[in-house]
Amino acid sequence: LLWDRFAIVTRSATQQLRDAEFIAAAKALGASTPYILLRELLPNLMSALTVVTTLEMAHAILLESTLSFLGLGVQPPTPSWGLMVAEGKAYMFFQPWVIVIPGVVLALLVLAINLVGDGIRDLNAPDGRN
Repeated sequence: LLWDRFAIVTRSATQQLRDAEFIAAAKALGASTPYILLRELLPNLMSALTVVTTLEMAHAILLESTLSFLGLGVQPPTPSWGLMVAEGKAYMFFQPWVIVIPGVVLALLVLAINLVGDGIRDLNAPDGRN
């Protein structure tokens, strides 16, 4: 997984939250920096980081299946969606379901992961954004 996406999103969200009123209020009340980070900043970063995490999970699954399809990923007999599609290439004109079923399940898995991440983001959104 690429760590730079996490860093970019974290930095961007932190810069947006830095000037928020609740951070200024916590500073005015004499809260320590670790308290502000853990109690004020981190909970507000979670929704953005959840979205990036689910996108990265879906990306990793697609990357693994692509590498397996090309023969560069997991080797037989270890099961993989990309390996199933690659082994079904020889039968795609006579038994197309051998390729269609793993491809559809892979697409549905990636879609489901993205929808779960979107739902978690909606639940964690501190300001009620949808």
